[in-house]
Amino acid sequence: MYGNFIYFILVLLIYSTYVPPQEPYLGSFETCALFVALLSIFIISTRRVFHALSAKADMNGARGLHGRFDRLCTRQAIMAIIMFAIHVYVLNIKLFVSDLPVLSASPTLIALLFIVLFTLHLVIIWTFAYRPYARLFQANISRKSYVISNMLFNFPVILPWLLISILIDIIHHLPYQAPKDLLARPEGQMVFFTAFLLVLVVVAPSLIRVFWRCGPLPPGPKRRQIESMCARAGLGYNNILIWPIFEGRLLTAGVMGLVQRFRYILVTEGLLQILNDEELDAVVAHEIGHIKRKHLLFYLVFFVGFIVLSYAVFDLVLYALLYANLAFPVFEGLRAEMQSLTSILFTIAMAAILLVYFRFVFGYFMRNCERQADLYAFCLLGNSHGLVSSLEKIAMHSGHAHDRPSWHHFSIRQRIDFLKKSELDRRWIIRHDKKLQRSVGLFLVGLFAIGYLGYTMNFGRMGHSLNSHFLQTVLIKEIEQTPDNPRLYTMLASLHYENEAYDKAIAAYTKAIELNPFDAEALNNLAWIYATCDRQEYRDPAKALLLARQAAALSPEPHILDTLAESYFINGLYEEAIDAIREALAKDAQDRAYYEGQLRKFQRAMENTEGRPGL
Repeated sequence: MYGNFIYFILVLLIYSTYVPPQEPYLGSFETCALFVALLSIFIISTRRVFHALSAKADMNGARGLHGRFDRLCTRQAIMAIIMFAIHVYVLNIKLFVSDLPVLSASPTLIALLFIVLFTLHLVIIWTFAYRPYARLFQANISRKSYVISNMLFNFPVILPWLLISILIDIIHHLPYQAPKDLLARPEGQMVFFTAFLLVLVVVAPSLIRVFWRCGPLPPGPKRRQIESMCARAGLGYNNILIWPIFEGRLLTAGVMGLVQRFRYILVTEGLLQILNDEELDAVVAHEIGHIKRKHLLFYLVFFVGFIVLSYAVFDLVLYALLYANLAFPVFEGLRAEMQSLTSILFTIAMAAILLVYFRFVFGYFMRNCERQADLYAFCLLGNSHGLVSSLEKIAMHSGHAHDRPSWHHFSIRQRIDFLKKSELDRRWIIRHDKKLQRSVGLFLVGLFAIGYLGYTMNFGRMGHSLNSHFLQTVLIKEIEQTPDNPRLYTMLASLHYENEAYDKAIAAYTKAIELNPFDAEALNNLAWIYATCDRQEYRDPAKALLLARQAAALSPEPHILDTLAESYFINGLYEEAIDAIREALAKDAQDRAYYEGQLRKFQRAMENTEGRPGL
């Protein structure tokens, strides 16, 4: 499930970050034909590779092929992601479905359609993987049960996204503005997602057990034994459930739930059948270890950490794309599609960060948390015999190789060797606990540092400087391509003005006016600099009044009339300033407080002038 979790996040990332072009690259018929062709290629290739594996298993036996089965599943899942990316990036299916009346009202429905599309590819993989799976892992279940079990097993992966998307849709349809404003701000999104995740992780086990069709373990010796082990460890829980995944033949157990009221112990029928009492105690003690050692809580922090990481690196990735000069020169002939191409590069960069974060960082913690849970069971029971025996028995019945690790588990051989080493010298337990504590500490410090970086990037001086430099670089590049575009010079001038580079702002506004003498905004803004600049050397009352009159003649908007009034004011024409600001006040009902303040300023100036002797 952990692997598919990464796959679904990648798919959602591809879908959500891609900015489609104005028009699709292909027509409806060509898009449908290519879609069918790509799906056919995927079906044929998937069938071929798993058929070849199944034939090899029939000829030479299952020995040594379990790892190859897992690698094929991973390879085809990656191929499914590539196919999904082609559907989004090349076929532009998002453009076609967004126009459908049924879907256009809800972004969640459109996104869900794409999730179903990717799930269809996974169903194809599971369908053709069934035969070699049954042969290699000695699983006596039907193909239908295998596919459905995989779908149900992976449903919790998309459950958080589905629930939060539905909630966001509801918020956007409510007549209240406050929650919409909260979601419009990055910090508001972080608070919303984190709070939602905290609530979800508490109640999610009750939802998941329904989708997994779990029922209470019937009264009997096995249930009493598990209850006894939980009591021995002092673990509170809601219920002990039979986990019918893969018709109950999957050899596994689990625990879910941070809060006792929503905490469940899960065991499969197949596991109960093969384990003796000592082995069952060890497996249950291992699962209890995850609760006692706070692993589930740490996993929650880790997922919140990814939200923080995404928040912090979002702008950095955009800056890196610009400064590394990856997109702009390579696709010089495709400038109309630059936004879409940049979004693809952004998705690739974020996907790389996601893979490193979960595959390597999370994988490191998961492997060591599993080892710590092994050690907890060893300490609780006083020996490792039952756990070692259960690991060997599960490996034998499921066909897993002893020496084959995964990204989130040490190999069975490594787990057994460490248990035996700890039994000979219990200092290894202390060393491992300290190692994990140090690692968690370093992670939390790094997470805090990244969170602080994200805050400064969005609200501090560093973020303002980077953003300003980023926009300036983009505008300069655009001006190099279209030097006769006055709007670009106006935008660049505004940026220079915000950075208090008044000489550059004046030069850019002057160029914009040369290219378009009827640009009221450029005329108005340059007049404002000449009239109000806090650096006296850049003030020029005569030029300010000339430009402000031209701007007001072209577009007598309230803010332009305000500039005209200010220009009259600095030239000593107080009566004209009062008339202009009154006209602005009559046109603008929203900024009345500001314009009334301006009016009082001009009136005081005129009264002071009239009261002077000799005037």
